[in-house]
Amino acid sequence: MNSHTELDRSFLALSHPVRRAIVERLVAGPATVGQASSGLGVSKPAVTKHLKLLESAGVVNRTVAGRTHVLRLEPQPLREASAWLELHRSLWRAKFESVERHLSESHERQEVPE
Repeated sequence: MNSHTELDRSFLALSHPVRRAIVERLVAGPATVGQASSGLGVSKPAVTKHLKLLESAGVVNRTVAGRTHVLRLEPQPLREASAWLELHRSLWRAKFESVERHLSESHERQEVPE
């Protein structure tokens, strides 16, 4: 699987507020499915679909002990998404700074009386 496909999956996993809430809860540590999804206002089948997507993206890992399903956050896909965002944020910052310098210089040239 190429890195763009992995990034696409990570961003898709984070594109829904229910999935982001589950990820945020797992930042504190492993949790059961019930703990990770309590109070989100979605049905159990919806939680199952959201968890399957998180798992297929590699963002969440599930272990089963009897009837207890424990979820753990897998940070690597999130690190890769974060690194991609940071790279592009830096590139855009540099572009905006260049535009700002150009506009400032243009404004200064306009203010100079001849």
